[in-house]
Amino acid sequence: MTDDGASYYDTSAGRSLARTFEMHAYDLRAYLKKFEEETGEEAITDGFGVLTESAEVTNAYIAYSVDVASAMKVVHEHLDRIADALRKVNQNSETTDEELAVLFGKSTGGEQ
Repeated sequence: MTDDGASYYDTSAGRSLARTFEMHAYDLRAYLKKFEEETGEEAITDGFGVLTESAEVTNAYIAYSVDVASAMKVVHEHLDRIADALRKVNQNSETTDEELAVLFGKSTGGEQ
């Protein structure tokens, strides 16, 4: 918002913000994949199988790993949805700006 209370949307800033969310979602997905590989049931069973004879402890670690991966997946999907929504806002804003420009005499090619 400007000092006089008028709303203003900077599409380049919006695109940049959408890209930032998209990159964070992508990075989180990569971390999630690595986490699942390193802490999946097989990795935990192999790693703890020799150290403990307690199936209860191993099962607790497996359940924790599944819960963490599930939570990370939810965050990843949320970041992805935010990026998609920001891209949609940008498209709508650009379309609206172009349509308003035509109403005020600019042709679709940007010239009067």
